[in-house]
Amino acid sequence: MSQTTRLTHGKKSFEVKKYTFATKVIPRLSCHNPECEERIANGLPVVIPDVDLVASARHKWNIDYLHDNIGDGKFMTFFSSSKKFKFYDDKKCPNVKSFKKPMEQEELTFDEFVQKINKGKSKGQRCYLQQALNETVGENIVSDLEGFNWNWVTAQQEKNSFGPLRDLMLLIGQEGNITPVHYDEQENFFAQVYGYKRFILFPPEEFPNLYPHPTYHPCDRQSQVDFDNPDFEKFPKFRNATGFETIVGPGDVLYIPILWWHQVESIPNEGHTISVTFWYKGRPPPEKPTYPLNAQIKVAIMRNIEKTIAEALNNPDEVRYPLR
Repeated sequence: MSQTTRLTHGKKSFEVKKYTFATKVIPRLSCHNPECEERIANGLPVVIPDVDLVASARHKWNIDYLHDNIGDGKFMTFFSSSKKFKFYDDKKCPNVKSFKKPMEQEELTFDEFVQKINKGKSKGQRCYLQQALNETVGENIVSDLEGFNWNWVTAQQEKNSFGPLRDLMLLIGQEGNITPVHYDEQENFFAQVYGYKRFILFPPEEFPNLYPHPTYHPCDRQSQVDFDNPDFEKFPKFRNATGFETIVGPGDVLYIPILWWHQVESIPNEGHTISVTFWYKGRPPPEKPTYPLNAQIKVAIMRNIEKTIAEALNNPDEVRYPLR
């Protein structure tokens, strides 16, 4: 029987799974607190409860409102027979002959997505929508997007030398859905609109303990370790992993620094979740790196070396992994 622990968000308390690794709490700081600015500047995660980044959506957006206003465009929807949605690169599937896709995907209208959610409850199939918010959405949604606190997030982009906004993503998940631990190659301001999510983060220093798939693998940037059933014989360093965690609720913004590992869980028995992510290109590399190199630069160098070797050999079977 799996162990559980309790995490709180304000006056609410949630029973969630207890994993084998230790965690610390990610600080919750006002956007007016200088320490909040310092953490973002230093590439450290922070929960910001009062910035009102998506207030124009938070007071409106639910499934019914989106259904009536988001328009007739197509939305990328993922399907899983389990609770986990582990992403993969379709173009890399031929590199691993034994690879089995952990989920399926299909572009649906929002109406079709809602129907799939309702059918999935009885058939045991879970759904997860992830789609860029662009000019294809309805005019009421466009108006809501214009009401976002762009002054604050653009100021953060400029002060911290982030690159341009790469994607503004709408995420809708069913309760209990899990996106297993992975890292992204962009800066992320994750804004919670509806419902509650648990985040577990690991800094780039934990790279050796989390055993990423090889760069040629379809699940590049994902960990090979199954948190629910870790294989310590195969992944012994995972015993040393130490993370950070928090619960985000409506109105919260979580800053996820580039190359920080994160697992995202929609809290079980709490209904669906709606989120918006602001993905920015990372800071440009320093002209003259300082030594010792920080963990982010080390990870970027290691992954680039892996890619170069894999491309040079042009045969995944010849790559001996891990390379460190």
